[in-house]
Formats: sequence, C-alpha cells, structure tokens
Amino acid sequence: MEEGKKKSRVLIIGATGRLGHYLTRFSIESGHPTFALIRNSTFSDPDKSSKLHSLSDAGVTLLLKGSLDDEASLEEAVRKVDVVISAIPSKHVLDQKLLIKVIKQSGSIKRFIPAEYGADSEKTQVSDLDHGFYAKKAEIRRLIESEKIPHTYICCGLFMRILLPSLAQPGGSQSPPRDKVTVFGDGNVKAVFVNEVDAAAFTIKTIDDPRTLNKTLYLRPLGNVCSMNDLVELWEGKIEKKLEKSFVTEDQVLSKIKETPYPDNMEMVFIYSVFIKGDHTYFDIESCGGVNGTEIYPDVKYMTVSEFLDSLV
Repeated sequence: MEEGKKKSRVLIIGATGRLGHYLTRFSIESGHPTFALIRNSTFSDPDKSSKLHSLSDAGVTLLLKGSLDDEASLEEAVRKVDVVISAIPSKHVLDQKLLIKVIKQSGSIKRFIPAEYGADSEKTQVSDLDHGFYAKKAEIRRLIESEKIPHTYICCGLFMRILLPSLAQPGGSQSPPRDKVTVFGDGNVKAVFVNEVDAAAFTIKTIDDPRTLNKTLYLRPLGNVCSMNDLVELWEGKIEKKLEKSFVTEDQVLSKIKETPYPDNMEMVFIYSVFIKGDHTYFDIESCGGVNGTEIYPDVKYMTVSEFLDSLV
C-alpha cells in the first residue's frame, strides 16, 4: 500500500460467525474503518448478541436490519465502503448473487472477497460426489469475473477444527485415536490445515495489496502441509506410543461415500478430496496465477499442526 494512503473502508458480511468475527477484529485492529451487516434476528441469539456488543465496543459500525436478500439494505451498506468481505457459511454461498449485483451497480467497490476459505473450487476433483458443494462456489467466481468485479479469492485448505481433532478419523470424534488409526490411500498425499483466526489475519492483509488483486491467495504454511502418515507420526510422538494402522483403499473410500446418504457422506468426501486426490496440493501455486500467502506475508504468525495437536494431548 502506498505510504500515507487511507486504509480502505471494509464491510464484513457474516460478522457473527466464527471466521467473520475474526475478520472483523483484524480489520479494526489493522486500522480499517469497519462495518458489519447485521440481521435483526441476530440480537435474539445470546451468543451472537454478545459478539456484536464486543465488536461494537471495538469500534465496528453495525449496519442493522441488513440481509443478503434485501437489496435496499445491501445498496446502503455497499455505498459506505471500498471493500466487501463475505464470510457466510458454505451452504449459503449462492445467496451472494444479489450482493454481487449490488456491487456491480455501485461501481465503487475496489475489491470483493467472497466466501471461499477452503479448497480451490476450480481445482477440486470431486464434482461427481460433493452434491454441488464446490460447484456453487465456482458459480459465484464466474459471476464475479463476468461482471468484472475486482476480487481476491482465499484458499486455505481445511480449517483445523475440521478433521484434525480426530486425526481425520470419520465419525465425528473430537479427539485423536490412541490405539488404532485408519489411513486413507497410501497415507502420503498432503493436505493443508489452517486455523481460522490465522486465515482471517492473512485475508485482511490482502485488502489494499495490489499483488493480490484479481488473484487467488493460497495458504500452505510451513508445518501445516501434512499427509495422514505425517499426522500419525506427529501424534505418536506426542503420546509416545505407536498406533496400529489399517489402510483403506481409494475404491473402499468411494464405496463408503456411495453407500452413505447425503449429507452424512460429506466427511468422507472431504477425506477423499484431500487425502486421496490431493486437491489442496496437486498443483503449483505460481503456475496457476495465484500467490502464496505465507511467502508474501512472512510477518503473519500462525498456529502449526503440531501446536494444534499439543492442545489435544
């Protein structure tokens, strides 16, 4: 960013969610005048209401009665800012269409960061299995690009709270195994794990950075690019015990996905995507026109997979 240049005014959509809350905090702490679009119903949720009060106390301007299906409130909110960041849940990504229309009509938004924050939706190889999970995100990308809206996409792999607490063992456990462990494929395919708070820190860094304009920011932090074999070895070191490994082939994983009803099979779809197909790491960042977040922002401190596992011992 040029010296002395004013920091962009930022609108966060989804500020009461886990990621949205971190994004809003970092935006304020980084000196950006920050606004949050808030639904009326949010105040009746005690947890969200207390988050709103803390954000308001930190200096966030709450734009009340706003929602993604109310064009007038979106127009009013978008007029106040230079940058729009969406942190809505993945299942609602198509709800960003009206927002994109409003951003296009305003003509004043310098950057839109849509709800991505996972695997690159254009590069995943599970389109016949994921019930449109990534296709919807890709549809939003195509809309942004066809409308020529300045943008940055954030692709950070898996949030640490997904799969990592169980060491990628299906079944919803929130603690790693201590006796036996299931390994998918040969156990050597690398996935990427990033803590949500760190993903938010990297995202806010991109706001006024010309290097990330109309690019995808990929996060592959050192120590956080791990295969299943890496995870098992790390965990064995922490509990000072060898686990009994059983290997599950690609065909067995696919059979399990097909015989499990949706949405219960999505956990296995993600395991298949990252630990068998290698959807986080099979491609080179530079060759696809992206930028490596940990290289261009070496000052951002982040939690490593090893540190996360320490908290589970």
